[in-house]
Amino acid sequence: MREIVLDTETTGLDPYQGHRVVEIGCVELVNRIPSGQTFHAYFNPERDVPAEAFAIHGLSTEFLKDKPLFAHIADDLLAFLGDAPLVIHNAAFDIGFLNAEFERLSRPAIARERMVDTLLIARRKHAGASNRLDDLCARYSIDNSRRTKHGALLDAELLAEVYVELIGARQAQLVLAQSTGLRQAPGAPIIVRQRSLPLASRISEEERAEHRRFVAMLGEAAIWREYLNLD
Repeated sequence: MREIVLDTETTGLDPYQGHRVVEIGCVELVNRIPSGQTFHAYFNPERDVPAEAFAIHGLSTEFLKDKPLFAHIADDLLAFLGDAPLVIHNAAFDIGFLNAEFERLSRPAIARERMVDTLLIARRKHAGASNRLDDLCARYSIDNSRRTKHGALLDAELLAEVYVELIGARQAQLVLAQSTGLRQAPGAPIIVRQRSLPLASRISEEERAEHRRFVAMLGEAAIWREYLNLD
C-alpha cells in the first residue's frame, strides 16, 4: 500500500485572505515503511511573507523571490501524489491551501476523502493531551532536535514516524527464543538458541546481486539499505 505523508508552510492562516503556500514536503510510505522517495519544493508566493509567518518557518520574501511559482511545479506534485492516501497533521489546513492553489489554476481539488488526519487520530488516542507534532515526537521518543523551526520536508519525515506509532504499525523485532512452554516473566532475559552448524544459504549470488540492484533504486534513505551487510 502506498501512502504520502505531506506538510506545507504558508504565508498565513487563510488562503482566501491572500495567503499562499511557500513550501511543500512529501514522504512516500510503502506498506507503512519510508521508501526513500520524497518530494520537496519552495514557491514564490508572489507577495510578502509576514513577520509572524517568518518567525515560524524562517522563509523570507528575499529567499523565496527567485523560487518557481506553484503553477510551474503543480504537474510534478500531482504526479508524485498520484491517487495515494495523504497523511497530514491537521489535514484541513494543508488541503485547504493546496486546493486554493489548484483552484487558481482551474485544476480539480484534492478530494477530502483521501485525507488521513493524524491530529484527529492522536486526539482519539490521547484524549485531553496536547497533540502538536513536537508533543507526539516526545511521547513516542522520536528525535526532533533538528526541528528548530517548522520545515515542510523535515516535518513530513517526523510525521511519518509519528504516524506509524499512532496506528500501531511499528514492526516488532523478530527474535528466535527458546520455547519453554511457560510464560516468561517481564524483564527476564531471553535465551537464544544457537545452531552448532549454520544452515547453508539457499540464495544464489545472482539473486543477491539482483536484490542489491533493487534496493539501490529505492534511494539513499531507504530502510532496507541498513540490512545489505547482514547477508
